[in-house]
Amino acid sequence: MADRGYQVELGARRFGRVNWLGLRALAWREVKRFLAVWTQTLLAPLVTAALFLMIFNIAIGPRRGDVMGVPFLTFLAPGIMMMTVIQNAFANTSSSIVIAKVQGNIVDTLMPPLSGLEILLGYLAGAVARGTLVALGIGLGLMAVLQIVPAHPLTALVFIVLGAAFLGGLGIVAGVFADKFDQMAAITNFIVTPLAFLSGTFYSVEALPPVLKVISHLNPVFYLIDGVRFGVIGTSDSPPMLGLAVCSGATFAVCLLAWVMLRTGYRLKP
Repeated sequence: MADRGYQVELGARRFGRVNWLGLRALAWREVKRFLAVWTQTLLAPLVTAALFLMIFNIAIGPRRGDVMGVPFLTFLAPGIMMMTVIQNAFANTSSSIVIAKVQGNIVDTLMPPLSGLEILLGYLAGAVARGTLVALGIGLGLMAVLQIVPAHPLTALVFIVLGAAFLGGLGIVAGVFADKFDQMAAITNFIVTPLAFLSGTFYSVEALPPVLKVISHLNPVFYLIDGVRFGVIGTSDSPPMLGLAVCSGATFAVCLLAWVMLRTGYRLKP
């Protein structure tokens, strides 16, 4: 090297500003990881969503009047869709990191020449792909069975992608914090599930008492579900642009935190 008049610094990146090859490989690994068990990651959420709709329809659907100007089941469907999307996006990134930590092969992700941002984007690609596929499956089912055609499909897609990215980023943060499956289960049960259930999935927040209504409006997941509801049935509890701003800000904040953790190796490197 010295004879040629230059030196190569050890550890220097040789891929330009972005290691596209490594990023693509990580993203494809995350996608193949959930496709390999599609009956658990794609089919099971569709069955769960269908069961939710069927049970609510049998239990209270016939006696429930219209909500926001549409039949109760039509009102409920977008909330079930978004709740399923965010739960699966969170599970995709969090389980990937926790399993790698427990099995001791997280080094396979940290050792390649990937920056913190590239690792973040690779994990998020899997979460967004899984969330979008789940939403597509539920959407096709709604059109086939309930004849629900999205009023604003592009708006619904934007909120679905934002929701998957937000919960995917939150899943990375949770996966970094958790050292075992029990801790991951606690985060899911006490943080993610309440965020999803108490966000207007099964009801309009306008029916809540003033205090609970204010608390609901502080929950970013409320705006995700409300945005998808606007995209599907054309009506919502809050302005879609406000929801877009809140969801974008929340997604950026969570992903920024996840990027800092991945860049520094917090709780990942010895």
